[in-house]
Amino acid sequence: MITIEAVGLWKSFGAARAGAAPPSAVPATAETATTETAGKETAGTRRAGKRLAEPVRALRGVDLSVPRGGVCALLGPNGAGKTTVVRVLATLIRPDAGTARVGGHDVLREPGLVRAAIGLAGQHAAVDDDLTGRENLFILGLMHHLGRRGARARAAELLDRFGLADAADRLVKTWSGGMRRRLDLIASLVVAPLVLFLDEPTTGLDPRSRAEIWAAVRALAADGTTVLLTTQYLEEADRIADQIVIIDAGLVTAHGSPDELKDSLGSRVDVVLADAAGLDAAEAVLADIVTGPPRLDAGERRLTAPVAAGAVTLPELVRRLDAAGVTAEDVSVRRPTLDEVFLDRTRATGGYPA
Repeated sequence: MITIEAVGLWKSFGAARAGAAPPSAVPATAETATTETAGKETAGTRRAGKRLAEPVRALRGVDLSVPRGGVCALLGPNGAGKTTVVRVLATLIRPDAGTARVGGHDVLREPGLVRAAIGLAGQHAAVDDDLTGRENLFILGLMHHLGRRGARARAAELLDRFGLADAADRLVKTWSGGMRRRLDLIASLVVAPLVLFLDEPTTGLDPRSRAEIWAAVRALAADGTTVLLTTQYLEEADRIADQIVIIDAGLVTAHGSPDELKDSLGSRVDVVLADAAGLDAAEAVLADIVTGPPRLDAGERRLTAPVAAGAVTLPELVRRLDAAGVTAEDVSVRRPTLDEVFLDRTRATGGYPA
C-alpha cells in the first residue's frame, strides 16, 4: 500500500502573481521570470517604482512514493526544497501544480482527513519548557479529545516507551537537548499517526541522542507508521532509511535504497605497486573490467580505476595481478559512500571524487 504519493509537485515563492497559471509547461531549466514583449514589466521587473524579486521555484516537478511502514529520507543541499515538500504533504502550504495523496487522501481536496492521519515534528521544538513532560503530553491528549483518563494513560505509555519516564515530572527546561527532542517527537504520536513527518529531527544532537532518535524511528516503522524525514546527516539516512530521495534545486536527482544509490556510482579499484615499471601491466589486467580511463601515478606507483559494482572481488583481483606477474604492495576495491553519491547528484560538485 502506498501511503505517501506525490506527482509533479511545483511550488514557487516570491513575486509570482496569485492565481497565475501553474508552471507545468515551464521547462525545469527555466530560472528567470518572463516579461511582456510590449514594454510592460511583470514579476521580476519594476512595478510601482520598486524592483520585485524573481519568484523562487522551490519545487519543479517532484515525484515521490513511499509504501506503508517505510522510512524515506529526503536529502539535498540547503534550499533544495526538502522542507517545502514536507509542508505541502502536511497541508501547510498549497502546491502551484501537481497532485499529492497522504494516507489515501488528497492534500488539496481533503486536507482535514490528511491532518487527521499525520504527525509532524518540525525543526524547532513545539513543547512548553515551563511544563513537565507529562503535562505537555497530557494537554495534547486533551486537545485530541482523549479525555482525562485516556490522556493520562497515553502520556504514561509514550514516556515509558521512549525512555523518558524517570524525567516525566520534571520541568522540560531542565531536560537535556536529546530528551527534549525525543519529547517533541513523541508529542506528534499522542494519536498514533499513519504517517509521521520529521523535519531534521536530530539537528544539533550529540551522537547518543541521535542514536536514540534513530531507534525510535525504526520502532515506529516496525509498528506500521510511514516516516518521511529530512536530514543533513547522510549517516542518518544510511542507517535508518530504506528509501532515499535526493532533491537539488527543486528537482529529484536520484532515488532508491542506500545500496542502490551507492551501486549506481560503481566501485573503485586502487592498486599500489612495488615498482612503477609494473603500471602498464597492471593496467592491462584491469582493461576488461574498468568503466572509465584509469588514473596512473608513477610517483606513488598507484593505479586507480572505476569499475562496475560487483564487477570484481578483492581476492579475484589479487589472483589476476599475481597471474600477470604484477607485484602489488596494496590492493583495494572500494564501494562509494552515500556522501559521494550526494556530491555526485547535486550541483556544487565535480562528480565522484577520485
